[in-house]
Amino acid sequence: MWCEVSLHEYDVLYTLSKCPAPQRLGELGRHVLLSQPGLSRLVERLVDRGLIAKGPDPVDARATLLALTDEGRQVQRRVGRAHARSVADAMSSRLTPAQMSTLAGLASLLIPTELVPTEGEPS
Repeated sequence: MWCEVSLHEYDVLYTLSKCPAPQRLGELGRHVLLSQPGLSRLVERLVDRGLIAKGPDPVDARATLLALTDEGRQVQRRVGRAHARSVADAMSSRLTPAQMSTLAGLASLLIPTELVPTEGEPS
């Protein structure tokens, strides 16, 4: 599943997919585990590949805003679905249905509500 994008690239695509509006690089950096220089280089590669678009920030002309392109959103969803299936298969092969239910309940307490997909929304 990581042949289309790397784990770090997916992390950036996923984070942008959960944002209600385009984000500045600094804001994006608060949600991904990369150094600022590493994130800058990764974002430039994703821009070059057409997965992220850069645009002007209407509030600060010195800043740019980052958003997923349509292709970036498609890649994020495709890889996200494959990743979710992989995790579900690994978990369900090792845990009983009762253990899975307990784990799901506990995990839901750890996820910030702004990152919880709404019903019907793909990962």
